[in-house]
Amino acid sequence: MWEQSKKALKILNNIPLRKLFAFLLFLLLYFFLPAYLSFKTNPRPFLLLSTFYLLNLAIVSVVFSKNRRKSNKSRRRIDLLQEQINLAAHQNSVDLKNQQGFKERLSRYSSLRKIIEEINASLTVEDIAEQISSLAFSLIADNKGTCVFYLVNSPNNTLSLIKTKKEDKRLIVKSKEGDIFDNWVLRHSSPLIIEDIRKDFRFDLEKLKSEEERKVSCLISAPLVSGNKFLGILRLEHPQPHFYSQDDLRFLMTISDIGAVALENGQLYQNMQELAIHDGLTLLFTKGHFMELLKLECKRSIRHKEPFSLLLIDIDFFKKYNDKFGHVAGDLVLKSLGNHFIDFLKENQAVISRFGGEEFCVILPQTSKKEAFEMAQSLRSSIEGLKLLLRRQQTPVTVSIGVSTFLDDTSDETELIMKADKAMYAAKKSGRNAVACA
Repeated sequence: MWEQSKKALKILNNIPLRKLFAFLLFLLLYFFLPAYLSFKTNPRPFLLLSTFYLLNLAIVSVVFSKNRRKSNKSRRRIDLLQEQINLAAHQNSVDLKNQQGFKERLSRYSSLRKIIEEINASLTVEDIAEQISSLAFSLIADNKGTCVFYLVNSPNNTLSLIKTKKEDKRLIVKSKEGDIFDNWVLRHSSPLIIEDIRKDFRFDLEKLKSEEERKVSCLISAPLVSGNKFLGILRLEHPQPHFYSQDDLRFLMTISDIGAVALENGQLYQNMQELAIHDGLTLLFTKGHFMELLKLECKRSIRHKEPFSLLLIDIDFFKKYNDKFGHVAGDLVLKSLGNHFIDFLKENQAVISRFGGEEFCVILPQTSKKEAFEMAQSLRSSIEGLKLLLRRQQTPVTVSIGVSTFLDDTSDETELIMKADKAMYAAKKSGRNAVACA
């Protein structure tokens, strides 16, 4: 009993005095005082108390109901405000992402002037391909995945891999002529984006070469077209799906459009360079370029103390072809012999030049005088066996060849040519269709 009293006192001590006073006052005013007044003043106190408490209960119910409606309304308003807050936060996140994307696009396109300057500063096709691939790989791919650049071979309209950029330096790109995606771009002459290869049903993935080691899940590819001329394909790929977007493809197309103009200019420049060092009729080296190569070969020969030989070739009675059949026939003889020299000497790493008029000059690297003489005899004999069709007539052609050897005959390139020239005239004096050595 004493323990229970102690517990009760402990509980009372824990209750704040203000709350205890309020509770006692509530009991006094709401229970004891109404009961006392009812029994004191009314002959039917229970009826009066019942009416009093029922009336109070009704008032409390009305007040509670109003408070509950207000509470529910407040809760719905809070939920609505929270929903609006969530929507605003989401929209803010989207706006921030769009703003970041806009900044990236702005940064990309602001560098277009620099891109144009860098690409146009390159003149060779190799340098232009390097610039285009590097810019696309760094600005769009952020140096991730793989970038491949194909050129189109005009005669057969096939692709040829010219440049690659790879995140994994150990990776080897084996599809040197493109795969089903590159052939699709080549066939349609339009850009291509694949966000997830596994979900793109335009392509039969079974046709992909099984030996290709690199994994591709996402790619963007753009053709390089100038006018109506298809020049190449620039492609970016990544092993992760959805790595590239439509905006990435649009920027890749911009780089490709700029690159196509530079690439066409580079090809024109390269063609001009080729024309500058090649004879327009025979496609052999011009005399000027041949002399530069002869100087280099002389230096190499002196440095390594290895001889090389020179052949000076002249067509016998060339004037009669022009007089009898016309200059077109003479050009045909020159062109046919030029092609024959290339085919006959292709195993010998020979440097062949149209030296002027009907004369040709040939460098035979690392060839002794004896070897050169035997080779010249074989060449002369093969030409003797040719029968050219001129104005529907089978016409024979013969040549006279002079041979000189560097280090054996002389150590001066000019004197080397003079000695070969004297030997060639000696061959002519001996009756033509002959070979003579210096």
